[in-house]
Amino acid sequence: MAVRSISPQQAADLLSGGDGHVYLDVRSVPEFSAGHPRSARNIPLLHSDPRSGNLVPNPDFLKVVQGNFPPATPLLLGCLSGGRSMKAAELLERAGHRSVVNVRCGFGGSRDILGRVTEPGWAALGLPVDREERPGESYESLHKRVLP
Repeated sequence: MAVRSISPQQAADLLSGGDGHVYLDVRSVPEFSAGHPRSARNIPLLHSDPRSGNLVPNPDFLKVVQGNFPPATPLLLGCLSGGRSMKAAELLERAGHRSVVNVRCGFGGSRDILGRVTEPGWAALGLPVDREERPGESYESLHKRVLP
């Protein structure tokens, strides 16, 4: 089954609807700390390797998601432009999560091959953004709940 994708505005509407949707930001910890959708939780799909600077898979991604969110939790997955979040959504769906939706242009917007924004993301749309992490939102706190 193909993962459904929605716009950042549609994601914001779902979050404010009171149906228990959770925005799961799969960007790296530094990206999340620089700004993220209000009330988002951070579980990176990839980490920045300090030696090479390249992004490498987070070996605990699935364990931390599953340890914090039961399979029926309606998850909205976002990243910078929609690529990582789509991969994460497909992974979670294969692992048994039943309500997974990709936020197609993420926090920073979709871009063409020249780097031009083709569809604005969460931040450019003026949707609520936080730069502080509330208790239970950071990767560190979510990770500690599952893998102390």
